[in-house]
Amino acid sequence: MEFVGENMIDHTPKDETIRVFTGNAFDVTGERKRTNYRVDSNQRWMDETFELRIRNHKKEAVDVRAVEHLYRWTNWKISEQSSQFKKSDARTIEFPVTIAPNGEQVVTYTVHYSW
Repeated sequence: MEFVGENMIDHTPKDETIRVFTGNAFDVTGERKRTNYRVDSNQRWMDETFELRIRNHKKEAVDVRAVEHLYRWTNWKISEQSSQFKKSDARTIEFPVTIAPNGEQVVTYTVHYSW
């Protein structure tokens, strides 16, 4: 067993879920880069493409949730993606990925906004 950290827990109602933040993993890193951007103000749309590059420096596989906030407009759709995603709320998507030991996973997606 290994001590990984501590945190305070506020009063929590019975049968409710609690979340305890124990810190960031230093051996799992990531980079986010916008690789394409197109806008047509007359037609009222915008496309953005992103690349998420996540590296695992551990000796065992890790499961990661890559959370992306689609902050520009609420009318959006993912037109292309390299991995399946889950819509968390009106402006948030998550890409659940498993990264091999000492491996790297690249997730790409294109979001199409219209207004």
